[in-house]
Amino acid sequence: MRFALVGNPSVGKSLIFNQLTGLGVEVSNYPGTTVELQRGNTCFQREMVELVDLPGVYSLDGESDEETLVREFLEQQDTDAVIVVTNVTRLERNLYLLLQVAEYGIPMVVVLNMADEAVKQGLEIDPGPIRDLLGVDVILTAAAQGKNIDRIIPAALAATRPAKVEIPYDHHIEAAVRSLGKMYGADRMKSIQALQGIGESPELLEAARTIADEIESRHRMTAAQIIAANRHNFAHRIADLTLKEDVMVPRSDLDGILTRVFPGIPILLGILVGMLLLVFIVGTFLEEMIVELFDVFAVQPFLALGLPPLAEELGISILLALQAGFGIAFPYVLLFYIVISVLEDSGYMTRAAFLADNAMHRVGMHGGAVIPLTLAFGCNVPAIMSVRLLHSRRERIIASFLVTMVPCSARTVIIAGIVAGFVGLGAAFSVYAIVFGLILVTGLFLSRVAPGERFGMIMEMVPLRRPDPRLVMRKAWSRLSEFLFIAMPLLLVGSVVLGLLGFFGIMTIFEEIVEPYTMALLGLPGYSATALIFGILRKEMAFETLAILAGTADLGAVLSSLQLYIFAVVTVLFVPCLATITVLLREVGSRITLAITLYTVALGLLVGALLFYILG
Repeated sequence: MRFALVGNPSVGKSLIFNQLTGLGVEVSNYPGTTVELQRGNTCFQREMVELVDLPGVYSLDGESDEETLVREFLEQQDTDAVIVVTNVTRLERNLYLLLQVAEYGIPMVVVLNMADEAVKQGLEIDPGPIRDLLGVDVILTAAAQGKNIDRIIPAALAATRPAKVEIPYDHHIEAAVRSLGKMYGADRMKSIQALQGIGESPELLEAARTIADEIESRHRMTAAQIIAANRHNFAHRIADLTLKEDVMVPRSDLDGILTRVFPGIPILLGILVGMLLLVFIVGTFLEEMIVELFDVFAVQPFLALGLPPLAEELGISILLALQAGFGIAFPYVLLFYIVISVLEDSGYMTRAAFLADNAMHRVGMHGGAVIPLTLAFGCNVPAIMSVRLLHSRRERIIASFLVTMVPCSARTVIIAGIVAGFVGLGAAFSVYAIVFGLILVTGLFLSRVAPGERFGMIMEMVPLRRPDPRLVMRKAWSRLSEFLFIAMPLLLVGSVVLGLLGFFGIMTIFEEIVEPYTMALLGLPGYSATALIFGILRKEMAFETLAILAGTADLGAVLSSLQLYIFAVVTVLFVPCLATITVLLREVGSRITLAITLYTVALGLLVGALLFYILG
């Protein structure tokens, strides 16, 4: 048996999905799209049930990737029943999508979620009208408390009859539906879609367009607008029958504080800075501890074995990759996702996106992009993983470019250790100024050339609530496991390849070849190129490799201040680390990953060359 979950964004659909399926979730792209689906299994009375969590949408009329995916999934009817999850406190708006799904005639269960929030707002819920009008089971749930979630699967298994609904459309629309049905054999659903310009049959669409033009000339409204208005009116009547205001409950004006420019923006900045400091300070402490433990209990004992050189090189490469991977995963990725899950489950994320929306528009994105960009200061890996929170592929592409340019904690090690340590504090701050200026220019440029439509930000302002620690940890671990099982294997392969290149002397040959060019372009010795390449594994390894190849930790004794400054700037702008590239491949695909890689390489070398030309 297969059931699909459908609903508006932020109605608790994914939370219900996670509660029903646990941690055994498979994430995959829908065939022919870049939109992700979550699939999971659960067992009920010895019967295996597959659940599909479809993307959150507000309607099935639009042309966004998510709306098209959900519409095609329902048209194929590749599911035994549809579980429509609604936010009962915003029932009228949610009913618009519910009515559209019901018109497909698929067996259906309606979940009126957030019943606990409705009670707090003094609302009395009567599920009878929806049950009677659609002929389906209706369940009241409070997903945040786990209330009545166990009733959903039995209700879906019992749902065998198609949902029935007769929306009273305008008489001209009804006449058009009958005409299209007689002429082309189209059912009611196909005819209504054709009047809205949706469908695959050219003949049906052409005939529907002719009829729709005639309807528009009579009503001064398009057929699509009339259909939408009829659905909204019907949803309004059902909502009035379903919800009654029992008592007037005094409402907190906390939203008025959090969504105003003042004090909302200072609060937002405080939360973002606090999140960054927490991830950076605690993450740095944990990273140092993990690295030290690896050195003491893994690296040093392995070196003491005295294995043959090739075996030792391979073993060290694997240990260094594990050290780098776990040094990112637990200190930064897990810590960040715990924080971000708290913000999501508390409902504050939507307030932050609302406040940041105007600023993000200038670089072609919406308010939700403030989270990945802030996270990138701690680590680019979870920042790239969080771009999936953005709604359009265009925004995800722009955000991916900008995130990879943000100075993460590893780049901060280079800026602090090389520039601040050997050149000066003012020079270190100038590196940040250069990078932020380039991020702004890149964002403005991409906002004008990036393909794809610009979508307005429509975001459900979910209620503020206290996060459940168990659900927070479950969500954080689910996201961390994706990094461990996808990024880590590729990180291991990359580390082994780099180790073998060094073992067989290819790196030495490489240095001899590139030194004339690095000296002419950047004023840097050949071994700096090797350091840059090792920086692909982890950014701070460029610093460590440079010290090893220079033969001293006192870099100021062998390189000039200008050389150190140029090396630091090029390293900060150069290719993202291997873990970031791995996650980029997962999130935006190989073409965009290659474009980001080439752009950062070119940008790093260009800026380094300009600095050498101007300051040298």
